[in-house]
Amino acid sequence: MSKITGKLQGTPNPVTGKPTVGKKYAPTTRAHCETVLRTFYDFHLERNTGSLLVNPTPFPLARNRRSARANAHHNPEKEHRKQRTGLYRPRVPERIPRRIPDDKYTEVFAGLRSHRDRALLAFWVATGARAEELLTSKQGDAIVGQQTIGVIRKGTRDYQELPATPDAFVWLRLYQEEAWKKGVPRGLRQPLWWTLRRPWRPLEYDAARMMFNRANDILGSNWSLHDLRHTATFLMLDDPSMPPVYVQHILGHKYLSTLDIYNRPTRDDVITAGLAHHARQQQRRENPPPAPPAPAYNPDSLNVLFGGPLT
Repeated sequence: MSKITGKLQGTPNPVTGKPTVGKKYAPTTRAHCETVLRTFYDFHLERNTGSLLVNPTPFPLARNRRSARANAHHNPEKEHRKQRTGLYRPRVPERIPRRIPDDKYTEVFAGLRSHRDRALLAFWVATGARAEELLTSKQGDAIVGQQTIGVIRKGTRDYQELPATPDAFVWLRLYQEEAWKKGVPRGLRQPLWWTLRRPWRPLEYDAARMMFNRANDILGSNWSLHDLRHTATFLMLDDPSMPPVYVQHILGHKYLSTLDIYNRPTRDDVITAGLAHHARQQQRRENPPPAPPAPAYNPDSLNVLFGGPLT
């Protein structure tokens, strides 16, 4: 039984529609393990090292692969083909990003227990930063006058300032005033996010995830911290005055094509559109439009046909 939903493992969550954790490993986990083990054997076979020298490797490449690199002979004028890497590598289904509806976000926000947690949630949804990226911010990175907060990007380790909402800075100020009175270290180079109890320690990702899971338990949902990044992306792309290239820069994506996954309708959008369609059909059945008037002869045409007077 699932702890959150109270139903069988692997069934969709009734609040979010996302599948719960099943009894078996997810395809992404199996694919990651296959890559790690295959690379491990390839590394030792190429260098003739290690105590496990297996030939052939228990994790061979796909039969249609003649080289160790995918698309080794790719024509730059054509698109890359999807080639299967490992012979036993599972097919990973494409993930559909999900947003948190406004009403559910309000419930999650109300379920938080401290100003720090409310400030974190507000910044995650406002900036679209990854959960661990926001936790890298220092106290001097939150610039209220410019309404920006600085983070260290996950992949490139570059420093980037991200725009945020005024509400996020209000919750941040409330959290800081409360934390400083309790004795949390203060300084421009000090971490921005701290634990709520002594001994004071910088807030880490696992603690932030547990905080968000407690709010999930109250609602019976299974949203993740990464869904907050998806929510921020949908909000920015829904604004017609926001160019997608700016959204790409804010999210820290290398390619603009990465945003294509957000152009697909979400589960909630599809259901809402379908229900609206059925409502319109029901309205037409209950209130049918008036019948069009019956066609009649034009008097002028009759006069011309039968030679009548033209007046």
